[in-house]
Amino acid sequence: MNERDRGLFISMEGIDGSGKTSQCQLLAEWLKSENLPICMCTDPGSTAIGLELRRLLLHSRSEMAPLTEALLFMASRAELIEQIIKPALQRNEIVLCDRFLLSTVVYQGYGAGLDPDYLWQLGGIAAAGVLPSYTFLFDLPLEIAFRRRGKEPDRMESRALEFHQRVRNGFLTEAYKHPDRIEIIDATNSVDAISEKLKKRFSELLKQSSE
Repeated sequence: MNERDRGLFISMEGIDGSGKTSQCQLLAEWLKSENLPICMCTDPGSTAIGLELRRLLLHSRSEMAPLTEALLFMASRAELIEQIIKPALQRNEIVLCDRFLLSTVVYQGYGAGLDPDYLWQLGGIAAAGVLPSYTFLFDLPLEIAFRRRGKEPDRMESRALEFHQRVRNGFLTEAYKHPDRIEIIDATNSVDAISEKLKKRFSELLKQSSE
């Protein structure tokens, strides 16, 4: 199945504290108010197995090799595809996903030192070829993101500043490589301004997908 032939699959990406989760929720609420069929999910998570793997990945005190982390993320994603995303796309729903394969490419690739191209290839297999039609990347300086978190950092968030800088740079590098499917959103703007921009862009994407 080609997801472009059915529903629209959109992912939200960015460093922790960028506001992507809040904007994903706001966008979902707006789409529901427009009476459009919505499926909102989180990667990793949203399935029984995904939630178990999420707890292991984000809250375990054990150290993991970068490849171990990547494969666990891939396993959660494979389950998410089979249990939630693929059926939603077959029902012609709009899928909004808080993170997807790009996060693994960036965190375990640019951040932890694995080959990003290898992770793209491996991720495509794990996702059975079902990848986002479009990605919104929320970008802002690390010092602002850190102030916004407002909670105890999880296993990924607690890593060194240099790691997070590599992650931010990795997100931007991938966006510059793929401008046709990854759009950078200035996350320093107000919540309302970003929300309005996303509504406008999403309306354009819906129109394009129906042509």
